[in-house]
Amino acid sequence: ALERPMFVVCGEALFDVFSTGNTPAGIGFDGRIGGSPFNVALGLARLGQPVGFFGGIGSGFAGDRLMQALADEGIDDRAVARLDAPTTLSLIGLDARGVPSYAFYGHGAADRGVRTEHLAALPAAARAFHFGSYTMVVQPVGATQRALVEREHQRSVISYDPNIRANVEPDLDVWRATLQWMLPRTHLLKVSDEDLGLLLPGRSIDQFAADALAAGIALVVV
Repeated sequence: ALERPMFVVCGEALFDVFSTGNTPAGIGFDGRIGGSPFNVALGLARLGQPVGFFGGIGSGFAGDRLMQALADEGIDDRAVARLDAPTTLSLIGLDARGVPSYAFYGHGAADRGVRTEHLAALPAAARAFHFGSYTMVVQPVGATQRALVEREHQRSVISYDPNIRANVEPDLDVWRATLQWMLPRTHLLKVSDEDLGLLLPGRSIDQFAADALAAGIALVVV
């Protein structure tokens, strides 16, 4: 029997690690499963859609917990690359004035290590691919995802959400170049007003939407 057509979400699964305050010996932390692509896959699964995840997940207990979450939510994990690398941590705490501070630990982590040979594990039933956030702009995973977009955009639905994380890649020109590259290869573009303000300051939402539609995008969501 032919498999039901499915979504594949591409990108990062990580831990958002929140400080829970000082303890007698240091600081307490609460690690929550996150990563915007992981959350998109989670949402699709909870809506009853067949969905798989394509990304690098590390070895060790943190990677095992991410794999358990995929299994618990019914997200297909055939395209997950288990890599001998750490799991990305996004550390979130409050400074002395009570303002949130963010520290990002992702250098050499598994979500960046996905290479073109890992594309072979993608299910044949994949018909729609969602890309987003920082794995589109760090290497080698960024080049791997571009190769997938290039392979699929004329036969599958491509969805893209830039979801800028300047604490991962502070050079906004890298994000701009990625958006420009994706425009003619994307069918559904979702972008926040915050991201637009960073990427294209002074450009109105209506003007951006008109330009994106003119570039060939079928649906723009801001």
